[in-house]
Order: sequence, then structure tokens, then C-alpha cells
Amino acid sequence: MQERDIMEVDVLFVGGGVAGLSGALHLVNLIKRHNEAGEGEKLDDISIAVLEKGAFVGSHSISGAVMDPVSLRELMPDFVEKGAPLEGEVTKEEVCLLTEKGRLKAPLVPPPLNNHGFYVVSLSRLTAWLGEQAEEAGIDIFPGFAGTEILYDGDRVIGVRTGDKGIDEDGSKKANYEPGIDLHAKVTIFGDGSRGNLTKALIQKFHLDDGRNPASYVVGVKEVWELPEARMNPGNVIHTMGYPLKRDTYGGGFIYGMQNNMVSVGLLTGLDYKDPYLDPHREFQKFKLHPFITAILKEGKLVQYGAKTAPVGGYFSIPKCGLDGAVIIGDAANLFISQKIKGIHVAMKSGMLAAETILDALANNDFSEKHLGKYEKKLYNSPVGKDLYKVRNFHQGFQKGLWSGVVKGGLQYLLGGKILKDRLPTTPDHSHLKRVKDVYGTSAPTDEMKGIIKFDGSRTFDKESDVYYSGTTHEEKQPPHLKIGDLNICYTRCTEEYHNPCVSFCPANVYEIEINEETGEPEMRLNFSNCLHCKTCDIKDPYENITWVPPEGGGGPKYSVV
Repeated sequence: MQERDIMEVDVLFVGGGVAGLSGALHLVNLIKRHNEAGEGEKLDDISIAVLEKGAFVGSHSISGAVMDPVSLRELMPDFVEKGAPLEGEVTKEEVCLLTEKGRLKAPLVPPPLNNHGFYVVSLSRLTAWLGEQAEEAGIDIFPGFAGTEILYDGDRVIGVRTGDKGIDEDGSKKANYEPGIDLHAKVTIFGDGSRGNLTKALIQKFHLDDGRNPASYVVGVKEVWELPEARMNPGNVIHTMGYPLKRDTYGGGFIYGMQNNMVSVGLLTGLDYKDPYLDPHREFQKFKLHPFITAILKEGKLVQYGAKTAPVGGYFSIPKCGLDGAVIIGDAANLFISQKIKGIHVAMKSGMLAAETILDALANNDFSEKHLGKYEKKLYNSPVGKDLYKVRNFHQGFQKGLWSGVVKGGLQYLLGGKILKDRLPTTPDHSHLKRVKDVYGTSAPTDEMKGIIKFDGSRTFDKESDVYYSGTTHEEKQPPHLKIGDLNICYTRCTEEYHNPCVSFCPANVYEIEINEETGEPEMRLNFSNCLHCKTCDIKDPYENITWVPPEGGGGPKYSVV
């Protein structure tokens, strides 16, 4: 068995997103106040580390994003004076229904989507800035290192192992081989994002989701455009329903005004959709063909592209979040208010509440489940926990279509979340997919039936072109980080029933089925170097046959303005 270097820290945050960085910063501030107050034993030389798989802090952060500043203001009251990268305060907004060619503007903005006083932000820039604040506060940040394995002492979490570097395609060691290291900590905070690989393993090992609803997700496909003139002021917000998504598909579009004549435009598609040919990337390209969107983007140029999943299962999908030696925060804990399309302030607050619990644990030298479990109580009793409870059935209300969901959502808003039952049931996203024949009435639907469009390369782009604008790179000579359990399923049952939906649902063209010219047999081609780390394949594959694991640290997208 290979020996590995061991690094000891007191507190380890896994994931350098807003949840982990806010938690680390808050913990530094709490320790300082604790020591200055002189109550109890001083907490001297507490080492805090943040592990980030991206090449740099912010490189894997992507969101809409309109931020409720309540958590940032609590963390850092002078965030504006300190230069937080804010694109603009929201002063103008609208919600509209799109038909194929038309637009119906709502006379009033629904209260849950009232964003006045909030800020449009680039999450990648905001995260990078938080990383700078954390480093100035003395927090150790390790970008380019992916957590690949959880370390245990019995059933107690004692840290994580980082991935080896310099492994060839066949698993052999290359000349630049570097073994991963073992990071040991008194407490490990898992903030590894939506469908995080380590949190997923933790949930499975300890059955942390027993009695909960299964997690559910949307995939957001997004571009940032630079326009020749100011058509939207920084902070302007538009949300859309309807076109191009079918009525039985959850989701909607957004356009946000940014600085320097740039706009953020994207489409969210619920991964509980039924159509095996639905392609979220293609739907987004169709969204840009709508006359209303076309007028905004006219003569503009694409600056950056990205895709990410977000958890929308709501209150009843939150797993148990405190256990021996560990807590779970942010998107990893399914903390997202889908009714308001808000996750940033929720993630930040969860990290801060975890920090408050950890301060108490450090002061008492008690990192047991009993002690760290107090974090979960803090979370549910906090304003964000109460907001999550008020919309506990929101996403489930849309499972019978758009208009049914709108009506149920309105009733839930008036009734504090309760409708028909206090808890509406649901099933995992992959289970919603229907067979091609059941959706189209034929096993050979035409391109027109499937909604195929041609990409013009100026306003609409194929996946390969868009991936270029994400900055995504991976070391080509390494084992693929997308693990297919049984390729035979891909070539038989999946082909027959669903026509290989991975080819459609991946927003980065990672999966291709090609026919071998010599044998005439199908072959899976994995373009893993395209991967945007959105985890859609891990979530939506109908046979749960695909598992996403981290590639070599530093690989993946390099977002800077999304």
C-alpha cells in the first residue's frame, strides 16, 4: 500500500465556492471575537484550509446570478467599500411569458421574483474576490487539488484524500507522477457543490437521505455576451417562462444586465423532463432565436459559455447534514430556494452557520455527531431555513406541467407552502424519462419532431464551439473521469428504449455514439476533455450507469465572468 504525505489542519473546507469561503471567513472572525472576549480558553493557532478542484478560485463557479446581499452583509458589512464585484443593483425587472414569436409581459412582478435592492453578480468574480479576502485573513487555499476520497476512523470522518496527478490513460504512472496527499482535520465541511462526488458518497454510506425526498435538479446553460451599445443597464433583470420549453418541462430563461455593455443570458431546464431527445443546450440556442432575445443580442459577440446543475428538490430533499467529524453545506446539501431562483445567500449562510457550530466544537473539543448536529438545527431555525420551508413543495407542484405549477405555486405562496398535503412526493430525475416510442408514437422520430435546428455560428452555436468559450481544458492522457458501469447497456437497452439520451442531455458533447466501420458495431466515444463538471450525466442517465468523479486537479472550465 502506497504511503502518502499527511497534512494536519484543524478545519477543512472541501470546495472553494461561496459556501465554503463564507464559512471559512466567518470562522476566522468568530475565533477573533472569541479570543478578544476572553471568555473560555483561547483558541490559538487554529489552522483553516480550503480545498478547491478548479485551477483557481472561481474557475468552477457559475450561476444566474441575482444575489440577495443579506448574508454577505452579515459576513462583511462593508462589502461595497471593500470592492465586492457587483455588476449592478436591481432597479428594473420584468417577468414575461414567451410564445414562439410573441411575448406577454406580466403587469406585476410576482413577489417571490421581486429583486429590488439585490445585485446582479458574476459568481465566478464574486467567488474569486471572496478567495482573496480569505487569503488576506490567513486561510490556506489549495486550488488545483480535487478531493477524491473521504478518510475515516471507524465511522468518524477525519478528512479527505486528494487525487493523484500524472496517471496515464492505462492507469500507469507517468514521469510527472505526484501522489495525492491525505488532509486530516478535526472537522471537515463538505461544500463540493451540486451533486458533489464526496457528499454523494457520504450520503450513500450513512443513508443520510433516509426519509427524505430524492434530490432533484435543473441544468442551467448560460452565455455572457458583449453588446455594441447599452441595451440593458447593469442590474436590469428579465425572467421568462414558456418558449422554448414544452408545457410539461420545468424551467425558464433569464437575461441580466452587467457592466461594460455585457449581458448574462441563460435557460434553466428541469432534469425531471420526460423527452429522451430533449437537449438543454439546443433549447437554449432556440431561446436566443426568439425575436425578443434576438433584439437584445443583435450585433453582440459571445464572451463566455458555461453550464451547471442546481438542486431544486427543496426542503424535503435536504439530507442529514451533521455527523461525526463532518457537516454538509451549500448546494451539496440541496440548499436552494427554487421559487425565488436564489442559492447564493443560502449557501453563504449555511457556511456561516456551520462556522458558528464549529467554533463551539473547537471551544469544547467535541466534534461528535451530537455536537455538530447542532448545525442542522441552526439551519432549519434560520431565516433561510424558514424560507426553504415556506416553499417546500414548490418544484413538486410543477410535475404536471407549467400552468398547474403556476396555480399551485400561487396557492403555496398564500398558504405558506402547504397544498393538498404537507409534503408532495416525487421520484428521482432519471426515473421521469420516457421511452422514445412513448413520447413520439414512433421509434424513428424525424429531426423536425425532435426540434433539431441549424447553428449559424454568430447567434447560435454548436456544443463544441460553446465549450471553447468555457475555457475548459483537461490533461488528455489520463483515465476518463466519467465512469460508465456497463457499456453493453449503452449499446442495447439504452439504444432501443431511449436512443442514448446522454448524447442529448450533455451540454458539452462529451458523449458520442459512433459506428465502427470495420465491425458495424456501435462504440461509445467519450470526449471527457470537454466536460464542464455540471454532473447532468450523473443525474439524468436512465439506468444510473454513469458516475462522475473528479479528473486530475485543475482540470475543467475556467470561468471568469459567468
